[in-house]
Amino acid sequence: MQPGLSPLDPGDRRPPTPETDYPESLTSYPEEDYSPVGSLSEPRPTSPLAAPPGWSCHVSPEGQTLYTNHYTQEQWVRLEDQHGKPYFYNPEDTSVQWELPQVPVPAPRSICKSNQDSETPAQASPPEEKIKTLDKAGVLHRTKTVDKGKRLRKKHWSASWTVLEGGVLTFFKDSKASAAGGLRQPPKLSTPEYTVELRGASLSWAPKEKSSRKNVLELQSRDGSEYLIQHDSEAIISTWHKAISEGIQEVSADLPPEEESQSSGADFGSSERLGSWREDEARLGAGAAAAEGDLSKVRQRLRKFLLKRPTLQSLREKGYIKDQVFGCPLAALCERERSAVPRFVQQCIRTVEARGLDIDGLYRISGNLATIQKLRYKVDHDERLDLDDGRWEDVHVITGALKLFFRELPEPLFPFSHFRQFIAAIKLQDQAQRSRCVRDLVRSLPAPNHDTLRLLFQHLCRVIDHGNQNRMSVQSVAIVFGPTLLRPETEETSMPMTMVFQNQVVELILQRCSDIFPPH
Repeated sequence: MQPGLSPLDPGDRRPPTPETDYPESLTSYPEEDYSPVGSLSEPRPTSPLAAPPGWSCHVSPEGQTLYTNHYTQEQWVRLEDQHGKPYFYNPEDTSVQWELPQVPVPAPRSICKSNQDSETPAQASPPEEKIKTLDKAGVLHRTKTVDKGKRLRKKHWSASWTVLEGGVLTFFKDSKASAAGGLRQPPKLSTPEYTVELRGASLSWAPKEKSSRKNVLELQSRDGSEYLIQHDSEAIISTWHKAISEGIQEVSADLPPEEESQSSGADFGSSERLGSWREDEARLGAGAAAAEGDLSKVRQRLRKFLLKRPTLQSLREKGYIKDQVFGCPLAALCERERSAVPRFVQQCIRTVEARGLDIDGLYRISGNLATIQKLRYKVDHDERLDLDDGRWEDVHVITGALKLFFRELPEPLFPFSHFRQFIAAIKLQDQAQRSRCVRDLVRSLPAPNHDTLRLLFQHLCRVIDHGNQNRMSVQSVAIVFGPTLLRPETEETSMPMTMVFQNQVVELILQRCSDIFPPH
């Protein structure tokens, strides 16, 4: 790959990377100062055979100019782009950079004098200037799953321009692709959305239960936050895994042993821990205001106290914390209640049918939002739910709460893994084949999803049977429930067209309900 970048000042250049790591539409880089190694400190070679400190140069029999690192013996090939501008290529990992990696050269011993011998040093040396190092940059998919120990309910995947620099991983709000238009009149790239300190962090490949996507990394920071990072290319995500792991190892080298073990251990860094030790430490430290020795004792006592605190799981097992119904994964809820269909869904359907299916606008008319939220709180915090209570006399409150329950499922009733298959099936031209494919897909769903769908769709068919009174046709019900029951894991560009297919899937299942869900 030969870089096709326009000439920039040394402080503005970024190292080239493989084409798959960046969108093809970009012709320049953002103007933030993320300079590659060496661009702020050492001049580039003025001739092909001029080698910077720590490197030697020679010409191979094939006529290529090779630079060899004195310490690692790695070799880089000097090439030129279409403008005659030199760059360097590493054949081992196919990486490309504008400059050779910097080699630390120790200073002569004669000038390293101790200040203890004399009040005034023999030679005043300028202060060390910290060299900025851009380790890696590119477009990745990312989502935040835990915020300082508090697990977030939904995963919002989005493409993000990601920069690894000096032990800090930064995710920008807009991807480089979406910012391409603005870069031609370069005002500014968007501000960082997440900044992750790699000191004391841990990185691993995410298990399948964390995400159904492939090539997913799980990054846990010291403050208890967790991030999922993904790229479709296995080669690119592997290079990110290597770069982030090396960054963690480099900035965590000076951590005390007990802190390092706590940051890497599953117990201390777990999202199941209540609160964040940093917040407690800050509160306690502010009140202590003692000498350094006293502050260190406070920290040690606080760490011991936090390690003894119970986890959320143990509090659940003892009954101090009741698991919620809204926002709970369907399979976990059914297993906890030991039922094929969540009890709340069964109660809502029984109550709606008991009050009459001829009520105008069932599931179309919204109930009072404040009352729906009160009902939700009651369901989450009280095992004894009585829907015949006068507070829930409006049937639209109950239908609204049922729709809210399905909307807040972490994974919809039609799982993310089946979304594209249902959309592909509904696009089939042959009607018989289309019905057969949708039926087979419904029957392949996990048992809790299949059984809950059966109960819900049989109930909705009975609602449609009273369409002359309640004015709810097949199309009306499909419009209400399509986006709720069937949605993609990430928002797509063609969302209006996708919603049409979502509604058509629900409409087809309603029309073929007796065939797809035959009587027991």
